[in-house]
Amino acid sequence: MEEAQGEGPDGELTVGRVAELLGVSVRTLHHWESLGLVTAARTNGGYRTYGPEEVARLQRVVRYRELGVPLAAVAELLDGGSPSDGLDALRRQRAELVDRLDRTRDTLDAVDRLIDATERGTTLTAQEQAALFGADWDPSWPGQARERWGDSPQWRQHAERAADRSTADWAALAERIETLEADLAAAFRAGTAPGSVQAAELAERHRASVAEHFDCTYSMHVCLARSYVDDPRFREHYDRREPGLAPWLRAVVEENARARGVDPETAVWE
Repeated sequence: MEEAQGEGPDGELTVGRVAELLGVSVRTLHHWESLGLVTAARTNGGYRTYGPEEVARLQRVVRYRELGVPLAAVAELLDGGSPSDGLDALRRQRAELVDRLDRTRDTLDAVDRLIDATERGTTLTAQEQAALFGADWDPSWPGQARERWGDSPQWRQHAERAADRSTADWAALAERIETLEADLAAAFRAGTAPGSVQAAELAERHRASVAEHFDCTYSMHVCLARSYVDDPRFREHYDRREPGLAPWLRAVVEENARARGVDPETAVWE
């Protein structure tokens, strides 16, 4: 068993004392010795002891380890054939640290975006929302949606997908929605009947649009379509496109769900 602390017979420090001074464990010192980073003397009783040169060397090892330098590179720094050898090792370590820092910053940014999307429903500013979604868009709507559905798995999906979108992604999404709603209004004006092939295609496009935010089953789609009629905000949004569009869209969605084996009368949010 190693001595816990104190000095050897010639004033050298025991392994326990060195470990205490350096703030490392005795086992760590044993490991470093096994790698050839330092060589301890031995007393007649077989205990390890360290002189001033060995302690100074160990202090350098501790310093490099605090900088994150791998043990293999520490040996190169301690015993390199020239100062440039050690400098090259330090430069490699710096490059690795910079890369790690960049990845940490990217991860931190992703976490911040997810927090923002979870709390607000979007990473866009109020000005960006108005520019992308039009003057009729109310920037408070995402927050209201969080208050209503914030504890649901669909909100978590929405937040995760929103956090991954760039401003360009949001712009492309807004353009797809604009095109879809224009096509819905045109089909309604043309007298397209719910249950027709064209109406079914539009219903599928609408469900796919919802699914960009969260997975949407046919039953859930029916529940959403009900809100387009029952919730004044949704109804006004669609009827601003074309008076009567909201109830027509609900009928289109319901007929499409019925064709897929879902009874609109008993549909529930899954």
